[in-house]
Amino acid sequence: MMRALNLKILSCVMVMIFPAALFAADQPAAMLYSHGTALLNGNSIARSAAIFSGDLVQTQADSVANINAPGSSVLVLNESLVQYEGSALKLEHGGVTISTSKLLATRAGDVTVAPSASVWTEFEVRDVDGRVQIAARKGDLTISDDTGTTILAQGQQTTREVPDSQVDNHDSPDNKKKKKKKAAAGAIPPAAGGILNSPVAVGIGAGVIVGVTAWVLIQSDEPASPSKP
Repeated sequence: MMRALNLKILSCVMVMIFPAALFAADQPAAMLYSHGTALLNGNSIARSAAIFSGDLVQTQADSVANINAPGSSVLVLNESLVQYEGSALKLEHGGVTISTSKLLATRAGDVTVAPSASVWTEFEVRDVDGRVQIAARKGDLTISDDTGTTILAQGQQTTREVPDSQVDNHDSPDNKKKKKKKAAAGAIPPAAGGILNSPVAVGIGAGVIVGVTAWVLIQSDEPASPSKP
């Protein structure tokens, strides 16, 4: 009977772990390197940490950070808040300098900046006081917003105004406090993204499921106690 129980438990482990591990392996991942005090999901990192889609990177006045992904390198400038999304970046405030051959795009408010072609492209995007400043250092850029799509040629710069409603959302003192509280509240250990993105989280979740499953199976194999009169 014990051998049959062990086989049941092993089957449950395989069913739960393998799909979760495959899902986690499909998630975009990169490495984050800090120069000074940088925060990953509200937690300071010593020097480096893995970063997954959905993670928040925040730099201080005296720090910058590098995000290195296959085919792309991102410099997060000082006093910036950026969300890494795998194939794109969401710039909450501050600035980033991007070098990419993978069409890595950057969104700031309703403005989306992306390379025009799958060639090595270098550009900078800043979101300061409701104005999105864009500079094409190497290669052409495609800029999309609520007015349409335009091309910014290599060596040129341009500025896009963010609507008043979005200025309030991004740059007001109250909103900045909310963002800091949100980052602190959602703080998780470095290298952890979404719940299923981290291999550690996958292992913990699988262990809990296996424990509960084993307990249920053991209980089901015990003879029922005689009912009391």
